Amino acid sequence: MHILKLIFKNSFRHKLRSSLTILGVAIAILAFGLLRTVISTWYLGVETASASRLVTRNAVSLVFPLPLSYKERIRQIEGVKSVSYGTWFGGLYIDEKHFFANYAVEPKTYLGMYPELTLLPDQKAAFFRDRKSAVAGLKLAERYGWKIGDIITLKGTIFPGTWDFVLHGIYKGRDQNVDETAFFFHWEYLNEAVKKVSHSWVDQVGWYMIEITDPNLAADVSLKIDQNFKNSLAETLTETEKAFTLSFISMTEAIVIAIQLVSFVIIFIIMAVVANTMAMTARERIGEYAIFKTLGFGGFHVAGLIFGESLFITMLGSVLGIVLTFPAAKIFSKALSAYFPVFNVETETIYMDVGASLIVACVAAIFPTWRAINIRIADGLRRIG
Repeated sequence: MHILKLIFKNSFRHKLRSSLTILGVAIAILAFGLLRTVISTWYLGVETASASRLVTRNAVSLVFPLPLSYKERIRQIEGVKSVSYGTWFGGLYIDEKHFFANYAVEPKTYLGMYPELTLLPDQKAAFFRDRKSAVAGLKLAERYGWKIGDIITLKGTIFPGTWDFVLHGIYKGRDQNVDETAFFFHWEYLNEAVKKVSHSWVDQVGWYMIEITDPNLAADVSLKIDQNFKNSLAETLTETEKAFTLSFISMTEAIVIAIQLVSFVIIFIIMAVVANTMAMTARERIGEYAIFKTLGFGGFHVAGLIFGESLFITMLGSVLGIVLTFPAAKIFSKALSAYFPVFNVETETIYMDVGASLIVACVAAIFPTWRAINIRIADGLRRIG
């Protein structure tokens, strides 16, 4: 208990220096936590992907469509439980600044395949009934103040023109990591409109979503689907939902690596700051450590004082940084909700914060401890006064 009391008093012997070090650690841990949260959010689609869902797209590129006639042929393959399909719409709301994911789907099979999107029964029935209806996520509806029955107008980019939809449903995520910023509507409505102006996308879909009976059959079912359409005009590439999501992330891999490097650079910088603080502290107290040695205290006790002080200052700053991470994440989420629809601080990020703080505290105390232990008592006593 006396040692702990001494560590506490030593930590605040120089209040300004200690306070600035604690503040520096807190800011570093806050920045580190936010950057790690950005990375975990980037891979969120991979983590939430279902092992029971496959995605089939055009083997050349996702830009090229697939015939609607593929649906029944896929359904007949052994191991397939249900089939749905969708097309990326890419419409704009108001202008380019107000972008959100929007696509056309087959309503009943799509919602049946994604139970994590929860919709009230009356809203679901209204959505199924009206082909001009649409469903939006809760966060998206709150962002623009949409209510059930509102007319939502999107400007087409891939499919030119002005498109009006009636908002008949606002879905919520079953889990906190479910994206609540998407907007989807009836594929039939899109197909009927395209027939009037063009024939290139008539009875064509962007991709197929396939639910399988057993996740262990994913590889076999994928191979059967692709073999079924081999040498056709539109060959397919079928992969798990996780692999499909990773293919998009791979396009921005350089950005993810850069963010990871910056997060570790921050830890190295704060390690240098704490090490500098502990070095100055140990240098000022060399005489005190020499007196400890003359009283019979060994190197273990001296090391305990230095490491204890380093741990106390660093962990105090770490706790402050972790506490600040949560409100900062909420502000960050609101400001960049269009790019990060889900921005939650994961438990793993907190563990990484604590682990990084422990490493910083221990590494920063190594050199001062080594110097204090190895200095001779006579040399240490000469520095007194």
